[in-house]
Amino acid sequence: MSQTTLLEEVSLWSQDTCRQEVHSILPKLIAMHQKTESTEEHIHVLKVITGMFLPHLNIAELEEECFSKVLPKVVNMFDQQIDDITNQVEGLSSQNTELCLFLRNILQMMVQMLEVLSGCVRHVCSVEETPALNSIRSLPSCVLKVLRNTFKHCKESEVVYCGRLSLVGDLLQGLFKEAYSLQKGLMELLDRISLDNTPSETDIADILTVIHSLLDFCSVISNLDIVLHANTWKFIIKQSVKYSSLVEVRLRHDDITSGLCGDLLVSFHSCLELAEQIRLTGLKQVAASPEYKLFQKTTKMCRFFANTLVHYIKEFKAFLSKSCSRFHQLYLQIASKFPPSLRAPLLPTPLSEEINGAALVPMDALLSQLLPLRNFAEAVLNPTHQLSAETELPHCLLLVSVLGQVISQPEETLHLWCDGSQFPEDTPRLPLFRALFQSFRRCSLERRVPVYLPGLMIKGQAQVKVTLHHHVCVTLCACVAALPAQHFPLLEQSLLEALLQPDTQTALLATDVWCFMARYGSAELCLRHVLLIAHLVRLCTQECYQLSHLGLLLRRMVFLMTPNHQKELVERFPPAQWENLGVWRHILVRALSQDARQRVEADIIALTDSTVRDWQQAGYKLGQLDKVNIALLSLLSVVRGESPEACFLLSAQGIVSELWACMCPNQAQTHPIIQTTLRLLLSMVTILVKSIDTQVICQALVCVGALVSQKCPDDLMLAALDFLASLGKVFIPNDSQSLVLPKLSDLFGALLVEKSWLLQQHALEAFAHFVEATNHEEVISQSLSFEETKNKVVNYLSKTIITQEMPEIRLQRIICEIPVVEQHNDRVETEEHAAKDSSPAAESTADTEPCPKRARQETSVEEEYRRYLQTAESALKAMQTLAERGTSDTTAPISPPQWVTLRLQELQSVITQMTTSGSTT
Repeated sequence: MSQTTLLEEVSLWSQDTCRQEVHSILPKLIAMHQKTESTEEHIHVLKVITGMFLPHLNIAELEEECFSKVLPKVVNMFDQQIDDITNQVEGLSSQNTELCLFLRNILQMMVQMLEVLSGCVRHVCSVEETPALNSIRSLPSCVLKVLRNTFKHCKESEVVYCGRLSLVGDLLQGLFKEAYSLQKGLMELLDRISLDNTPSETDIADILTVIHSLLDFCSVISNLDIVLHANTWKFIIKQSVKYSSLVEVRLRHDDITSGLCGDLLVSFHSCLELAEQIRLTGLKQVAASPEYKLFQKTTKMCRFFANTLVHYIKEFKAFLSKSCSRFHQLYLQIASKFPPSLRAPLLPTPLSEEINGAALVPMDALLSQLLPLRNFAEAVLNPTHQLSAETELPHCLLLVSVLGQVISQPEETLHLWCDGSQFPEDTPRLPLFRALFQSFRRCSLERRVPVYLPGLMIKGQAQVKVTLHHHVCVTLCACVAALPAQHFPLLEQSLLEALLQPDTQTALLATDVWCFMARYGSAELCLRHVLLIAHLVRLCTQECYQLSHLGLLLRRMVFLMTPNHQKELVERFPPAQWENLGVWRHILVRALSQDARQRVEADIIALTDSTVRDWQQAGYKLGQLDKVNIALLSLLSVVRGESPEACFLLSAQGIVSELWACMCPNQAQTHPIIQTTLRLLLSMVTILVKSIDTQVICQALVCVGALVSQKCPDDLMLAALDFLASLGKVFIPNDSQSLVLPKLSDLFGALLVEKSWLLQQHALEAFAHFVEATNHEEVISQSLSFEETKNKVVNYLSKTIITQEMPEIRLQRIICEIPVVEQHNDRVETEEHAAKDSSPAAESTADTEPCPKRARQETSVEEEYRRYLQTAESALKAMQTLAERGTSDTTAPISPPQWVTLRLQELQSVITQMTTSGSTT
């Protein structure tokens, strides 16, 4: 009987006949299927086999009797069809009807093959008995191969058909739909299958093949259909978890997590693009628009991938060590697209909240799963990783989130994050606290703008926006409160390291946390820390940049000490000793108890007076002026105290008055050390202005006039402006008004037109304070002689903004300024380290040779004579003015004390002796 006759006869058989003859006819049909070369005949035979005889085979017979013999050729024939299309499609056009018909026939036959495979899958699914995997082994593998080629062909159709897709588009759509249905049926079938209690190695390999084949699908179908893509991933994860005990060691975990991360990022960026399109379109009915519906679908996919990734990590975290760096980057990439990141897109609030719930919220769950993983800790705490500008802030916020969660973790996890790498063979890993301070320092742009984050809800009050500094500080302090004692040494090291680096705001953050630790801890802990900080302050030189940071911390910590411990501080660092003055200059005496305060004030006053006397007796040598400055710094802390003792205040006034008489402002430009002295004296006169003598005010005004004309450094000019502002609090006596008020008007007029924005702003502030308090209103009008100056002052007082910097321009300006500041900080640190690495001999020389000595060596003898004579002349003229003012008082004339006459006679003898010896020489 010929093949055609056999097929025609079999096609007419009933189901009963087919069931009776299945074992005799099926081998003949399979042989016919193997031999036929015609695709049409092949499909015909295939339909007869699967449609009429397959239902009459037992489950156990399917693989051996049918699938293993039939399906491999189906795969080959299907591949051949795709090759035929690829070879012939170049000539496809609407005019070439023959080729168009040929290609359409091929596509129709491909659809029929898929229908046959779908019939096989449906039949196995319809069987009540759960099939064993080895009974249908060839079916999943062959179907997966056909599906992959089908989806790949559909995805590449625009390129394959070269713009002539419309000629075959309907058939390609049918092909995709049939493949979609086939994959859905296959996954349902595989979901029903369960392995024996003792599965064979072949069964395990088959399961792995299915999972990995579907994994390869995902990159192909990602742009074809959202639902198919999601269902495929869902099946992959479900099967991986279902057979985890069998396949977890051999699963391609890196590929699975990489695929999930990639698809999550693709859907996430699609959400951002769609939201941006909706924003730009400005749709009034957003909810009803097609764009919004697509946005919702994409957001749903984004949430699905994020949650799926979290679920997979939860199940297989022990096998994901190689993917931890990828997870770190994923977190940063997603977080960088949300506020407070400065580079986050500006999206409508409802759309932004939807994306936040889909992508950013699952990142917290992701972080919770990854915390116990050493490789993730190493990726996050890597001391050498280079982050882009847009991921610096997300990395800092990631560390803050870790800090907030790690405290509640087991001890092992806490050690992993807080201790850093312990042995040379370990992968380098920073301690968490040090990493957070370093990351905070790198977020200089976000601190300067500044960015704001949601604050904590307190007592039911609504959240308020807080700065990055506030956000990090609150989390750090909360962690300190719950941190086990064994981790405090590393915390203290990190705080000290942050305090001693040049970035001021990072040092301020460390200071805030340190003060909280002192308040939260015991009084003894606070004492130990204060003694340590005071010791470090004493070791610092005046030029050391760390001194200001240490001094700030010391100043704040003294407030937290008990009275007895403050007394101990005084005993350990007696203010009467010269080497301790550098410590007490940083301490506010109002922070001390009454007893400690009185002793400190008395010791500092006595030592300062002694230092000034020694300097005067030494002939006002420039090389010893640095000691006077150190003493004045400590005296300034006493003067700034709240209501110092009357005797101490009087002594301070006397010291200040004596020093003003010795000052020669003409030397300030040449000798920076004199600038320091003048700045300190101006600061003290500002505080003591209500009780200081008018003659001292006159001397200070003369000095300020000389400084303005010499264009002295800004810090000195700022002190001068504070002094001028304080003069509004005093009434100048009538006999001195003609000397003081014109000078005051001239100085304000000159400083209000300063080109430096810093000096001009402070000049406006100083003038405003003066105007609010003064009784000498004529100074106001005389200072505003120029219309431009008058307009500036009026605008400032009325808070009128003339020009306002746009936010975008301001942001760009700050971005340009930050590298300059960072280069300065790096240079300061480099110079500091170089100084520490210098030889002991060089260090000894640097310590023993004072800066003033070098300054004196650069000055000629003639110049020194001129300087001393100027000083003496200024002092004598000031004394003469004081004497004339006393005797001119008609109501109660005041003669100079008797000792003044005796001292003048002694000075006359010295002058006569010097003149005689000079002429003799």
